[in-house]
This record gives sequence, structure tokens and C-alpha cells, in this order.
Amino acid sequence: MVLEAKDIQSNWELFLVNIKSHISGDRQQKLLDFYNKYQERIMLMPAAHKKEYHNAFPGGYVEHVNRVVRCALKQYDLWAEEGADMSTFTKEELVFSAINHDLGKMGDEENESYIPQTDKWRRDKLGEDYMFNNKVPFASVPDRGLYLLQSHGIQYTFNEMLAIQTHDGLYDEANKKYLFTYMPEQKPRTCLPFILHQADLMAARIEFEREWLPKLKGSLDAPKENFTLDTNKKSSSTKSKALGSIKSEGLMNMLDNL
Repeated sequence: MVLEAKDIQSNWELFLVNIKSHISGDRQQKLLDFYNKYQERIMLMPAAHKKEYHNAFPGGYVEHVNRVVRCALKQYDLWAEEGADMSTFTKEELVFSAINHDLGKMGDEENESYIPQTDKWRRDKLGEDYMFNNKVPFASVPDRGLYLLQSHGIQYTFNEMLAIQTHDGLYDEANKKYLFTYMPEQKPRTCLPFILHQADLMAARIEFEREWLPKLKGSLDAPKENFTLDTNKKSSSTKSKALGSIKSEGLMNMLDNL
């Protein structure tokens, strides 16, 4: 998918509106100052480095975050209607967590995390339009995001820290200590982390469907040809047909070099 310049700009404006509308006090201005400082970089960031993931295109990050905010607010209403205890966190904490849940994908103050892939084979065969910048020391996305917030004087609550830390749910092994326990006293004291995780999961799935389901449907609808081995033809022709029936690109490349 490709976003037009006007869409990238309107997504950025909505991103700032979410901060102005939902974040209060001193940290509203600190958040605005932070994001305006890195505006050009964040506006054009992808949400992932690989096409098979969600929103891996320029402007994909901000569009994803805006969708997570929308989904989180809708999930908030659903959980409230179903009787969840919404007194354990505030709506500001929910939106703050949604806005900053993937901030660690930015990289550090000097270096972007995702840079254009220079390896043509990885671009063409693996769908990696971006690669990780080795100038950026490794850290998990939640850890780096929380570090960036505190290093710029943007305070966050315990609820927000826990939600950002665990927003990937049990897809991240590191979250087991918070989410995979049967002891009531060790379970989160608020449903905020679960609402944020569901919102992020929902947004990412919708972005995947938008990008890939039409392509997959097209490949399923394409006419299939039966393959019959003709031993009278030259081996090069047989090899060509055999390669054409292989689904694994890695295996195809290996056989192609034989």
C-alpha cells in the first residue's frame, strides 16, 4: 500500500489532535514538543520492516497508532458495557498508552530504527523494504519507548507503564511474568493492558487484511494448470516446469543454481 502525501499529512494532524484532546497538564505540551521535534521522521516511519507485517510503508506508523487509539476507545466502551471495573484507570491513561505503545520503533534520538533495505535479494525475495539500523543499540520496543519518554521528561503512571510494556500480550515471552499467572494477587489490577492489547491486535489484523486478503484471494482465484511429466523433453525443460511448481522461494533459488 502507498499513502499519498495528503494522507500522511492528515494522519499526522489527527495524531496531534489526539494528544491535545486526551492528554492533560504539563505532559501534553511535553508530548507535543517531543513529537514535533521528530516530526519528519515519525511522519514517514513504517510500522514494520517487512511487507508481510502490518503497515510496512512510509507513513504506516502514524496511521497504525491513530487506528489503535480509535480501537482502544471503542474497546473501552465495550468493556464498560460488559461490566468491567473502569475505575481502576482513566481514559487519559488509555489514550496515552495507545499513542506511545510503539514509540520504541522510532530508534534513538540520533538514529532511525528502520532504514531502507540495501540488499536487493532481501527486498525481492523476503519482502524486506526496510532493515534494522545497527547504529541503534538493541532494546525491546516497549523498553525503548519508555526510555524515550522518561529521557524527555514525560512522566507516565504505573498503569501506563504496564500497558505499554505488555501491549503485545503473550506474543512476547517477556510478558508471561505479568499475564501468565494463576495467582490473583499477581494479576494486573486493571483491565487497561488487555484493552490496549486487543486494540493493537485489532488494528494490526485490519491492516493485514486490507493489504493481503485481496492479493491472496486473487492467487486462489487464478486458474491452476495440471502438470504432467513428459520424459521425452529435454532435462532443462523438465527442470523449468519442476521449479515452477515449487512454492518455497528459498528452495527454488537453491535448485535454480544446480
